[in-house]
Amino acid sequence: MIGLSAAWRARERGMSVTVLERDTIAQGTSRVAAGMLAPVAEVEFGEAGRRILELGLRSAEIWPAFASALEEVAGTDVGLMKTGTLMVARDDDEARELDRQIAFRESLGLRAERLRPSEAREREPALTPTVRLALEAPEDHSVDPRLLLAALRSACESTGVRLREHARALRIDTNDARDRVAGVTLSCERGIEKLTAPQVLLAAGAWAGQIEGLPEHARVPVRPVKGQLLRLRDPAGPGLLRRVVRFAGGYLVPRADGRYVLGATMEERGFDTRPTAGAIHELLRDAHELVPGVSELEIEELCVGLRPGTPDNAPAIGAGAIEGLTWAAGHHRNGILLAPLTADLVLEALRSERPVNPLLLACAPTRFTASQPRPGPARSPSESVAV
Repeated sequence: MIGLSAAWRARERGMSVTVLERDTIAQGTSRVAAGMLAPVAEVEFGEAGRRILELGLRSAEIWPAFASALEEVAGTDVGLMKTGTLMVARDDDEARELDRQIAFRESLGLRAERLRPSEAREREPALTPTVRLALEAPEDHSVDPRLLLAALRSACESTGVRLREHARALRIDTNDARDRVAGVTLSCERGIEKLTAPQVLLAAGAWAGQIEGLPEHARVPVRPVKGQLLRLRDPAGPGLLRRVVRFAGGYLVPRADGRYVLGATMEERGFDTRPTAGAIHELLRDAHELVPGVSELEIEELCVGLRPGTPDNAPAIGAGAIEGLTWAAGHHRNGILLAPLTADLVLEALRSERPVNPLLLACAPTRFTASQPRPGPARSPSESVAV
């Protein structure tokens, strides 16, 4: 999602763009994402939480225009549903915590409404009568990542982005002084190949830290965070839920066609993508307690994805510590939400000698090291970019 969004926007601005995909485009973590656009529901305490909130609110603002432009170019729908989000407490302990969360959002000036149980069930009748309390975030919406990825691929192809599948980036090549990007060494069906490019965008998700070639001071620590979820289908069609419903430990995200995404675990298991019975049992048990009708849905797919996390779980976006290297990685749980904004920030970083956008400064990849990005020459919009 991040790589394709940036590639499409860069090509629209006249750059020559090649996307290197290790497997098949749109078959990785973005494909199994739930697609929540939820800066209000996702906000967390602490400095990093405030930073992510600022990014999320800004990206949520530009999402409708991004979706509209993409649909026009691709000629397909991206499944944007503007129905809001409910955060629900199932017992007294959860209600006390939700009250704390409501007060926190009010202190930040966020739009969120405290709902009595009867009000929550009026909005979503499928909720269990034992619901204790709810918070409604009316501007937290959702999108269908699979429709979105298909549209992005179509937009990239129609605008002239070169998409290379089964082309795994092995190493970022640099000059002899190791202070300037020279291109990428990749493994493809023809063997080992070198791709020359004056600009490289590192948008490899959870694998961003696995690509070789960068000096230690120029690397960003990105780790995989495992998530398991279920895709469910209502044979009767849509209607069980209209809004995204979030609860302690999970969420239910409706699609327009009667499908639902139930997720998701948060596991520090490295690159392990094996599904486990215990995790799925807990998701189904918790969802059934909240929305009993879930038990009537058909299980369509069990999915496992790897979120890319940084030490502070905020993304690394912008110029790296060596000239010609730009990062767009470490989006953790917010890759779908932050994709439009990330694409805009990447374009600014690619074209600007010294970006001064405070959002770029807040996401600086160099915050994890003592190094600062090297100033480079002003960049021409015709320059090529490897993603």
